[in-house]
Amino acid sequence: MTTSSKTLGDWFKDFGHEAFRLETLDDYSKSGGVDAYRAFLAGEPQPEDYKTAGWITTVGDAVQSGKRIYRVHILSRPLTDYLRFELSWGYRRNMAAGEEFFILDTTTQENPIPDAPDCWIFDEQVIGAMNYDDEGKYLGVEFLGEDQLSRFLAYRDTAMAQAVPFSEWWAKYGE
Repeated sequence: MTTSSKTLGDWFKDFGHEAFRLETLDDYSKSGGVDAYRAFLAGEPQPEDYKTAGWITTVGDAVQSGKRIYRVHILSRPLTDYLRFELSWGYRRNMAAGEEFFILDTTTQENPIPDAPDCWIFDEQVIGAMNYDDEGKYLGVEFLGEDQLSRFLAYRDTAMAQAVPFSEWWAKYGE
């Protein structure tokens, strides 16, 4: 399979050492976990299928084989309902499987990378630019060429340099 014919799912199976995600939106509620989000809003317990979602297996398998999956979410307070759901249910669930999370809080500072789109970067070589509509619905991924690599690695490096570990941020600001 050539690089250009791989899907995002293929990259999660085939990456060699690290997968980095940059999240920039306040709402991904139309992109998955819709039933869990509804349960969260209704004050209900986490659905069992949400606790054992396929992503947990993907992360767990990767981490157990020595790979790293990590992300930075750029956000500001107060948190949207969706962010409260994602951070309190999703991030803490995924951390148990080994995914690492960092927060770049722009509440009291400017966003250092305001033009950065949501993306995945695999092994510092492959960029998957994530596309969403205005309501947080996932529209697909566009794999970008090597000519974009230095720009996206700079986004990652800037985000990581200014972000704090999620657990530290959550202890201070979690709701």
